[in-house]
Amino acid sequence: MTSYCRTVLDRAGVGYAVTDSRGNLLWCNRALGVVLGVPVEQAYGRSLPALLPGVPEVPAPAREVLVPGPKWLEVRCSSLGDDLMYEVVDVSAWRDRELTVTQEADALRRAQALGRMGTWEWSITEDRVTWSDTLLEMFGFAAGTAFDFEMYSQLVHPDDLPMIEETLDAALKTGSVFTYTHRMLRPDGKERVFECFGEVVVGDDGVPLRALGTAHDVTQSSRVHDELVRMAEQDPLTGLPNRRALTRALEQELANNGSGALLVLDLDNFKDVNDLRGHAVGDRVMRMLASALQSRLADRLIARLGGDEFAVVLPGASLKDASEVADNLKEAVASFPLAGIGTPARITVSTGLAEFGPGDSWELVLANADLALYASKAAGRDRVTVYEPNHYADTVKRVSVLDRLRAALAGDGLALYGMPMVDLMTGHTLGHELLLRLEDQQEPYLGPADFLPVAERSNLILEVDRWVLTTAIDALVAEPDSRLKFNVNVSGRTLEDPDFGDFVLDKLGSAGVAPGRLGLEITETAAVTNLDAAVTLATQLRSFGCRITLDDFGSGFGSFVHLKHLPITGIKIDGEFVKGIETNDADAVLVSGIVQIANGLGLSAVAEWVERPSQVEALRRLGVRVGQGFHLGRPVPLRDVVNAERMPPNGALSSRVVGAEDGARS
Repeated sequence: MTSYCRTVLDRAGVGYAVTDSRGNLLWCNRALGVVLGVPVEQAYGRSLPALLPGVPEVPAPAREVLVPGPKWLEVRCSSLGDDLMYEVVDVSAWRDRELTVTQEADALRRAQALGRMGTWEWSITEDRVTWSDTLLEMFGFAAGTAFDFEMYSQLVHPDDLPMIEETLDAALKTGSVFTYTHRMLRPDGKERVFECFGEVVVGDDGVPLRALGTAHDVTQSSRVHDELVRMAEQDPLTGLPNRRALTRALEQELANNGSGALLVLDLDNFKDVNDLRGHAVGDRVMRMLASALQSRLADRLIARLGGDEFAVVLPGASLKDASEVADNLKEAVASFPLAGIGTPARITVSTGLAEFGPGDSWELVLANADLALYASKAAGRDRVTVYEPNHYADTVKRVSVLDRLRAALAGDGLALYGMPMVDLMTGHTLGHELLLRLEDQQEPYLGPADFLPVAERSNLILEVDRWVLTTAIDALVAEPDSRLKFNVNVSGRTLEDPDFGDFVLDKLGSAGVAPGRLGLEITETAAVTNLDAAVTLATQLRSFGCRITLDDFGSGFGSFVHLKHLPITGIKIDGEFVKGIETNDADAVLVSGIVQIANGLGLSAVAEWVERPSQVEALRRLGVRVGQGFHLGRPVPLRDVVNAERMPPNGALSSRVVGAEDGARS
């Protein structure tokens, strides 16, 4: 039996030894010899504390000892009569694994903290939820805090809690993955938004055992998204809903077979305020009037359609009720105090009223209200007009414009003219903005201001914009000189066309035209009204090398804020700042600031409405390098632009006196 036990001890993976009271080895097994690094026979009589520094020399519970190697040993010493018995285990591998697990756990914790993401696990059978320390900290609690589902539910926004419970119930029934986003009010009073993903683990019998998942703090991205949505449906000047929000609300009402009335209001002669007192005062008055109108409407929707035009949706209102609301708004505008602002003593409003009901479209309702508004204007302004069928004659006139446009698109009735953009230092033409003209040889003559607004109220503008782009690219193909560059204007409606970006890139690719030769101009008003769509289109086209210019920059409220959101390559300084640049100190300061910001952001800057030599000198002094206007070059037919000798100085920078015709605008 003794021989059997000795064989077992020699084959054991744990080291055993017996020493006398002074620590001299009397016996050890092979495993301890491996630890000591000496043959067993040579170890006898040697001092174990000398061979393994740090081992206990008297009976002691297990302790870990680091010995040369390096190795971690767990050593236990116990009495064996007058002698000592040692049990030695090499725990180095275990310590390495423990260190690795600890490091991985710490790395995971740090990654979760940096990514604002935590984990949770719900043991369904025990009805117990375990939260990661990072998630607890994101919830506003210290790591290790006892936190159950009831406490979690109390912090979740009450409007979101039913959705969470329904999602979890559905996932438990189906055993599927799930996701939800909710708001949470932390103990410190701060509201955060969390996006959660999870899955249910079921047993062999299909019964749910546990659910586990992640929670990601998406507060910042949620706020950015909400702000973009708000900006997309909010007028930047007044803070009211914009045309997009109004048409959506009207369409929803009609889709639910609702009835009621629509008011379209237009401030009479408001242009005089801008012309006499400047746009800053005009913007101030517009905001005050918008607030006054909104205060008379309680919770009814009022939107700014653009310019000095507003609209009000009155669900369920009878003709009598709607007329009373319109008269009330007319009175609010007429009684608005303007004496202290230095504007004309009184502003009035013309209103068109149109009823709507099941079966109507929002386009028809808006068109009818517009016709009634035009009738109010024609009858002397400052009145309310209800749409009547005899207003249809005006509709026929508008339809006639659309018919002419359709015919022009199908034939050769549309033409493009190129207006040069000129280097103010050298006089060289750097490119052309392409302007649309209707040349269908019919009377009366319709200028862009006559037919473009009509087209923009219909889907026909989408076809017009595609025709312009196609014609411009064809011209670039006809003249492969890379110095020939065109800018084309894009309407607000086209911004919302999800296929337009692909259309542009397909045309450029099939034609073999370098994208940098084509630029798109988007007015600031259109970009802000359709901000999401503008960002999407600009990002797509700019990534392929197209130039994107923000037109009429400075015309909107908060212009500089838009530069943070739009991936543009240049701006066109609104002509209102340029027309008096050499005499108006305020205009000079504003233009100088715009140029400095443009330079700092790496954007090109083009001054519009350059109509006099003195403007050129003033713009040069302010650092503006490129200009556009009748003094620098009138629009000429596209065929003449393509056939002209490339880029000669055009002589427009001479000091000649510009005549009255040169001072006109396109």
